[in-house]
Amino acid sequence: MTTVGIVTGAGRGMGLECARSLVGRVDRLLLVDLDERTVTGAAGELAGRGALVEPFVLDITDRDGLARLAARARELGTLRAVAHAAGISPTMAGWRRILTVDLVGTALLAEALRPLATRGTAMVCFASMAAMFGDTEPRPEVEAVLADPLDGHFVERIREAVGPEIEDQGIAYTWAKRGVHRFVQREAVRVGPVGARVCSVSPGIVATPQGKQEAEHHPSMKALVERSALGREGRPEELAAVVAFLLSDEASFLTGVDVLVDGGVRAGLAARA
Repeated sequence: MTTVGIVTGAGRGMGLECARSLVGRVDRLLLVDLDERTVTGAAGELAGRGALVEPFVLDITDRDGLARLAARARELGTLRAVAHAAGISPTMAGWRRILTVDLVGTALLAEALRPLATRGTAMVCFASMAAMFGDTEPRPEVEAVLADPLDGHFVERIREAVGPEIEDQGIAYTWAKRGVHRFVQREAVRVGPVGARVCSVSPGIVATPQGKQEAEHHPSMKALVERSALGREGRPEELAAVVAFLLSDEASFLTGVDVLVDGGVRAGLAARA
């Protein structure tokens, strides 16, 4: 059996580190990214380290492109591991694009790959520590909308349910990542009968180019790091190690859950409360 892995957002940062951790664990590895230059460079860097590596240029919100990705994975072999790291942060786009890429794109990817799921297939979707901040009280009207990110009017419906504050990019990002948490729970139930698994990871503040960009715009992030249990930023390879474990057979009874990898930010804040 030829095993296939897929990593999205693989051109740099945490996605590239996830690809690096998987290149020795599967036979074929598809590196997916919107930026052709970076993903081609990543494929060249990882060539010869284990799996046969292939770059795949794709906007994660493009249904036709996702269909081509699924078809290519099927051609190559049996889908074994998917690390979905592609996403955008609050300083990178407007609120609509954030919701569309970070949540709708996650659901579209899962929809495209679901027919390939089989016993042993595992997927990890990137959420964020941000999903655990702000208004955390249950809001049934919002939960009802989050339950269906592939609804054709999802963005308008979530704006109506949350209110005009969602037009703030940071708030939109928070709700998008909460939606990823909920989506993973539902997707785990959908693919569980064939023996496949889906989890999410919620990174804290990690030293990546994207993380640096956010920190420059949000000085409060430095205070969160200082108050965390470990008192430092995470490294991309530390997140990739957690993802690799979740995708491995050793995690075969883990599904439908989120793993918080924040260096103890939440613990530090709770201890000071």
